[in-house]
Amino acid sequence: MISLAQLRAELERSFSPLACECTLTGDHSLTVKLYHPGSGEVDLVVSGLSIATLGTPEALQALVEELRYELESNTLRILGPL
Repeated sequence: MISLAQLRAELERSFSPLACECTLTGDHSLTVKLYHPGSGEVDLVVSGLSIATLGTPEALQALVEELRYELESNTLRILGPL
């Protein structure tokens, strides 16, 4: 199982320049928040993730890909000129 510090570092590396906050709840589910460090503006919050499934590099990469998809699909993001 990956530590929260390792998970946060990997997610921040993958989603730079966004910052990441990872919290573990009492039922061992994980919440990940991706936000802008300067303004605090939140781009994505995902809850209910199982940290127990993040024991391999492949599982962590799958999480990064899923979060990237969710971030890109987020209809609240303001799109720049096309």
